[in-house]
Amino acid sequence: MKGTKKLATRVGKYTLLLPSRPSIIGHAAVVGKAEGEGPLAKEFDYCYSDDTIDGCPSWEKAESALQYEAITRAIAKAGLSPKDINLIMAGDLLDQCIGTSFGIRELAIPFLGLYGACSTMALSMAVASVLVDSGALNYAVASTSSHFASAERQFRLPLEYGGQRPPSAQRTATASGASVITENKENTPCIDAVIFGKIMDLGIKDANNMGAAMAPDDVKIRPYPTNEGMVFFYTQIQYLRGVRALFKDFLMQKIVEKTVNEIRC
Repeated sequence: MKGTKKLATRVGKYTLLLPSRPSIIGHAAVVGKAEGEGPLAKEFDYCYSDDTIDGCPSWEKAESALQYEAITRAIAKAGLSPKDINLIMAGDLLDQCIGTSFGIRELAIPFLGLYGACSTMALSMAVASVLVDSGALNYAVASTSSHFASAERQFRLPLEYGGQRPPSAQRTATASGASVITENKENTPCIDAVIFGKIMDLGIKDANNMGAAMAPDDVKIRPYPTNEGMVFFYTQIQYLRGVRALFKDFLMQKIVEKTVNEIRC
């Protein structure tokens, strides 16, 4: 029927094409001390000098403060206020997503809690973009957070225990990122497709080797990767798989598509 909104189209088993191409109109990333000293420091909106995040009395409260800061910065950069947001889709690594729920409760925005472990940012952006594309939401926020110390307490051993970590052990980021997603706008990064993957057990038994557990079995990294190697690996797996549609330049789009195909999303 003429004038009927075109709906999302499924391609294959995992991919949804979004005909309205929702836009990201605001985004922010805030990080802890170690991340602020790393090779990506200049890409972050704010780097805290202390992992207590301005003196929070617990690591969990520090993580909540990170998420609040990232979300409010993203909303402000979009030229909006919290009352303009229809729904926040967010989560973290803690039981009952307490880092998120306690962090955003004073914003009084409807909240959809998500848990995707290290894929939560991609997951929240995917769900938000599908809902915006359908017309159910005008403005949505996608967000996630983690904190090295709260994650250690949750999944391994509290720092106070003093357990020794091998030199090759990866570190959970002390950071939070948020994006504001709305209908398509000119001259903004947009999301024209999302991929919802399946559960895979890759048989990784080393609790310190998080990278191997998250990478497909055909992605090879050295046991003791360099900073540059880890940045490249992180960029491939965590960013390109979920946000290839953000790149509007034709050549870059082709490069991203090739890389995504190579890692077999």
